[in-house]
Amino acid sequence: MSEFESPDTGWPRPPSALPHGWLDRPPNGARVTVAGLVLLRQRPGTAKGVVFLTLEDETGVCNVIVWRAMYERFRRAVIAGRCLRVTGRLQRDSGVCHILADEIEDISWMLDDLVRVEATAAGE
Repeated sequence: MSEFESPDTGWPRPPSALPHGWLDRPPNGARVTVAGLVLLRQRPGTAKGVVFLTLEDETGVCNVIVWRAMYERFRRAVIAGRCLRVTGRLQRDSGVCHILADEIEDISWMLDDLVRVEATAAGE
């Protein structure tokens, strides 16, 4: 078992990010961390301040629900982040999976590092 595995379930735990393709594996209600590119931000007027995010990694997409209090706390990351790491509770209902956000971190700077690494590898 690695330092990032929960001793009771064996599932990866923060700060390790769980691939989106594995979100069917942890038990409902597990605390997980996901990371990915922001594909979509929605803040419907009828949602009373709730923001819905869709993140994508190389294995699939993930839906994130950001309650009003979390939005106020992490507003800058939610609005401006191109790539986010989100920690929260996994909620599965009727085949639909969401992460209820507790923490949101803008990790967009990692995209710039990725471009530098690829450019170096290509000999530029």
